[in-house]
Amino acid sequence: MKIITLSEGAFTIDKTKLFVPFDTGADDLQSRPVGSLLVEIQPFLIVTTEDVLLLDAGLGFEQEGKLQIHRNLAAQGLQPTDVTKVLMTHLHKDHAGGVGYPAKTGSKELAFPNATYYVQDAELKFAFEKGLPSYIPEELICLQDSPQVQLLHGDGVIDGYIRYKITGGHCPYHQVFWIVDGGEKVLFGGDVAPQLQQMRSRFMAKYDYDGKKCMELRQEWWKQGEEEKWTFLFYHDIKAPVYSFQ
Repeated sequence: MKIITLSEGAFTIDKTKLFVPFDTGADDLQSRPVGSLLVEIQPFLIVTTEDVLLLDAGLGFEQEGKLQIHRNLAAQGLQPTDVTKVLMTHLHKDHAGGVGYPAKTGSKELAFPNATYYVQDAELKFAFEKGLPSYIPEELICLQDSPQVQLLHGDGVIDGYIRYKITGGHCPYHQVFWIVDGGEKVLFGGDVAPQLQQMRSRFMAKYDYDGKKCMELRQEWWKQGEEEKWTFLFYHDIKAPVYSFQ
């Protein structure tokens, strides 16, 4: 199993829900609005014996007319067509902005043409019901009624080695993924387990749908991960995106 980080950079976010780029070498967090959080935006690529997996899809920002996540893949010698599965924890804009890209028709096409996208059906419906500022429905239209999208209903297993489970916590239908390949076990906890420091403390966030549940799940996973030698992937961690007990 090969894990590749696809960092889109550091950002601050405050009550406006806007992601503002942050230069960790030059910018001062104290100069940002009170209550601003400093986060990384970091999808992951996992190359297994069977697949090229993309774990969440980033902000969907473009550089010179090309999706940043596509540019990040190219830097690794890969193309969007190489991705075989896209695993979505949830559809908040910082995780799902890159699921599609603008087509000539003005609508969006799926950004990974050979991939099957795995999305909780209830989360997709909730995204259109809830809308802004956390979700951007027009960016998610490409997920509706597409033969590439596998809508999931509850918990289950994909191809015998990817387990998914609805946790709620961060948002009502958030899900997480365990990937087992070649004797290694990886947990991608999305925004229920976004940063290493939160795993090591009894941290509860006001921005979570159910902060207490998130805290309890992190403690449970950290204990089990240490016992079973898991690798953790942290989508919003600037310093430690990958942590392994191996």
